[in-house]
Amino acid sequence: MFGALSSRGRSCSALTGGAPMIIHWFRSDLRLHDNRALALSAAQADELLCIYLHDPRHDETTRWGFSRMGDHRRIFLADALLDLDRALRARGQRLHVIKSRPREWLSALGPGVRVVCERIAAPEEADEIEVLRVAGVDVKEIWQSSLLEPEDLPFTAEVLPKIFTDFRRRVEKAGVTPHAPLPAIEHLPPPPAADFAAVAESIDAVLGVARVPLDRRTSFPYDSAACRGGESAALDHVRRYFSSRLPQTYKQTRNGLVGMDYSTKFSPWLASGALSPRTVYAALRAHENEYGANEDTYWIWFELLWRDHFRLLHLQHGRRLYHPAGLSSLPPPRHDPQAFESWCAGQTGEAFIDAAMRELAATGYLSNRMRQNAASWLINDLQGDFRAGAAWFERQLIDYDPYSNQGNWLYLAGRGTDPRTGRRFDPGKQAQDYDPKGAYRALWNTAG
Repeated sequence: MFGALSSRGRSCSALTGGAPMIIHWFRSDLRLHDNRALALSAAQADELLCIYLHDPRHDETTRWGFSRMGDHRRIFLADALLDLDRALRARGQRLHVIKSRPREWLSALGPGVRVVCERIAAPEEADEIEVLRVAGVDVKEIWQSSLLEPEDLPFTAEVLPKIFTDFRRRVEKAGVTPHAPLPAIEHLPPPPAADFAAVAESIDAVLGVARVPLDRRTSFPYDSAACRGGESAALDHVRRYFSSRLPQTYKQTRNGLVGMDYSTKFSPWLASGALSPRTVYAALRAHENEYGANEDTYWIWFELLWRDHFRLLHLQHGRRLYHPAGLSSLPPPRHDPQAFESWCAGQTGEAFIDAAMRELAATGYLSNRMRQNAASWLINDLQGDFRAGAAWFERQLIDYDPYSNQGNWLYLAGRGTDPRTGRRFDPGKQAQDYDPKGAYRALWNTAG
């Protein structure tokens, strides 16, 4: 059971009895390994309060007619929080999961509050930090979600290369490599002695989780021990994947559509922060040392660099990435609610696209190949609003993160840093290339 803390009107000194206390606010870094923000909290606090804040805005209906977080995301996140709480309890701590906007709960603690958290450069997350600081809350942010350190790059964020290929080449030419990941934190300061008048409430209740059976056709069975949300399953999967020969053929199989083994499947844990990209890279290099490096293993590094590029674009452009035109001068996209609804429901009449949308709704997961096809269909064939598509992916995908989601949708819409338009994926050719026998379409265009 977990505490939904109620501390309004009480100052930080009242809560701690005057002892130096730090509130560690877990955001998208739900892990103990390679967590510099948590390491800072542990090093500086006499007492440590560990919290996770579930923003109720995720439960509200958006302008597009649905909430921002669907059942799949809620379940995967809840399991990650449960796993984190177990790890904290093994170290004499616990995780308090609270339903509140950060600006409301943290600022209500009064003066003297010190908060340490991960830095997230997306607009809504950055706005919460700014409001807290204006309210007098001392917030220390640590950038830690990228593979490479921004200060190690041969350019600053202000002059980040616009095109990914240019970014990658300059990084590789400069010989920039990731820092070694930090080991898991084993010793944490005790929680504050003060009683927070907690109301016993489960994580599922705070997040509004409805646990229903997962469609067995899924390529990522997050209801199984091997794929469950959280750091424990993430690290087990990294060990399992890199002790196999699968990385040796990754580039050849990465465009697969069905099953666990066609891709690394790291993204759900990376998105929640249950897994550090530096840990993935260290395991990749260890694998290459044992089995050899080739173009396939290189492609895992390549994909991690794509992930970094989308993060660094947020440091460079911030909320401009969320404007209707993105970074372009294109007119605002149009939105046809009926066509959009048919796309979401997998009822467009194009079997390849409908299969993708049904898989997404049923499982919360979709291959990279089918994400591109589905997005292209909405943008190019339906002439729809990329922002609506990004919102639907945000709701459904268990590996949603704002950086990659927004970056990919802008890229396909020709509204990002690479302004080329006409990136239409021909579903007929795509089906012929990647589903020549129709197995994927047959799998998802029939009842499960």
